[in-house]
Amino acid sequence: MNSLPSPILIAGPCAAESREQVLTAARLLSEQAGAAPIIFRAGAWKPRTSPRTFQGLGAEALTWLAEARLLYHFPVATEVATPEHVRLALAAGIDYLWLGARTSASPIAVQAIADALRANKQKPLGVLVKNPVNPDPELWLGNLQRIASADVPVIAVHRGCSHRPCWSMAHKVRLARPDIPMLLDPSHLTGDAALIPKAVQKVALLALDGAMVEVHPCPADALSDAVQQLTPDAFCSLLPDLQRPADENAQLNWYRAEIDELDDALWDTLLQRLRVCEDIGTWKKQHHMPPLQPERFEQILHARKEWGSQHGISPEAIETILSAIHSESLRRQ
Repeated sequence: MNSLPSPILIAGPCAAESREQVLTAARLLSEQAGAAPIIFRAGAWKPRTSPRTFQGLGAEALTWLAEARLLYHFPVATEVATPEHVRLALAAGIDYLWLGARTSASPIAVQAIADALRANKQKPLGVLVKNPVNPDPELWLGNLQRIASADVPVIAVHRGCSHRPCWSMAHKVRLARPDIPMLLDPSHLTGDAALIPKAVQKVALLALDGAMVEVHPCPADALSDAVQQLTPDAFCSLLPDLQRPADENAQLNWYRAEIDELDDALWDTLLQRLRVCEDIGTWKKQHHMPPLQPERFEQILHARKEWGSQHGISPEAIETILSAIHSESLRRQ
């Protein structure tokens, strides 16, 4: 892995939409990024959910990436999803390949790509493997192992899953394979360009090895992922954060990231519960029933105390938490 830059910074459009768009993005990044060692990216094939959306322009787009490489001296990267993609990309001189989340969901597809890499005389400088769409650390680790078995440098890319950051999954993979670089994909992690600046702070906080960011010369006109792409100048304004040294409390920060995600889920669930309580209050009012039903609360409290005893949680803690929730529920009713 000595040939990889540090940090590893990958930037460019979600998809290669035209020669002009690709070369404009590459030129602006070249002019504005200074000495930052950027790998320029753009998708030639886009595994989109609907066939009516932009699917990429295929092999033609590879020629634009190769031209950007020649003009602006960037290593270039594109996504592959089949052995034929691998062959075409390497024949076009693409330096880095990446496997998207949908491809990573299928071990059969990943193995076919690994076999194609092994059989091809030309080798990429590295293969980036995004986490699968489902939060399965073992599947992600298996995919990394499959690609590494093709004797190519492998890089993990954490992009979250199912609209969640899934820090626990990423942490397990980081602990299991600290020898494999891990990048953050804040574009997919957040799904919102406005949230990316805060997200990239996690690179230093978690001692990650870099980031992979979607950057478009005019995001509003993008044919895919328009809401989560940055302009080149917005991306370059983040370079100081992306190049910060690793936080000395990185391991603690991983645990805190997990706690924050669990708390978000906890509070979202509590809000949903309170909304159901409002519906219950409406029903009770219609049926002339008082909001407080002591026997119902005692049933819930007894059941939760039993559950708490099975998991090492004191009955006092259970009663304190449930009483507070019950009090707010009655207020809502």
